[in-house]
Amino acid sequence: MTTSPHGAPRTAAVDDLAEAEAEFAAGPRPPRELPRWVRWTVVPLLVLVPMGYVAVSAAQSRGSGEDARQEQAGRRLTQVYPPQLEQRIYQVTIPVGSRYVRYLETNSWDNSEMYAEFVTTAGGLDTFLAQIGTSRAALRYGRVAMSAAQSEAAGWNFTIPRTWAGESLHRPGDKPDHDITVDMTNPDHPRVYVVSTVNFQHGFGGG
Repeated sequence: MTTSPHGAPRTAAVDDLAEAEAEFAAGPRPPRELPRWVRWTVVPLLVLVPMGYVAVSAAQSRGSGEDARQEQAGRRLTQVYPPQLEQRIYQVTIPVGSRYVRYLETNSWDNSEMYAEFVTTAGGLDTFLAQIGTSRAALRYGRVAMSAAQSEAAGWNFTIPRTWAGESLHRPGDKPDHDITVDMTNPDHPRVYVVSTVNFQHGFGGG
């Protein structure tokens, strides 16, 4: 056993330190090359496993979307006031005192829509239009603003002879789009139809 200058035995820690210093001075060891069978087995798995996961996820998403569309196809407007939260999100405020209020909400990967219908007064119509950002003067008589797909989704029939007046508001930014059609056959008690669309691809503005 070696001793220090003071006569104390040299510890194993000193020997380990000397060995570590020698290895450091020799430089880093070259990386160990993987066997060929490992490269041919592991590398393809690293590529194929994520691809398979993405494919399965996409298939599940498509299946979920088809199920949702089939479920929504069988739905119709419910005769109830929309919750206050949904009225705020879609910026559709039902006037106080409205009657025959019905609504329906649909969702997809691209957008969400709220369909609403109600009968109000002449003053209630003016208030409703002002809150959306338009006015009675902007309504075009003889025009139905809803598309055929929107009318079908809500179960609305705009082909019957009524005094229709409509307007579409498609605005960029953080506001939803609004398609509004009003049955003005009885101007004292107009029936309002509105579709509010939140578009996820272009913010809330749609396009």
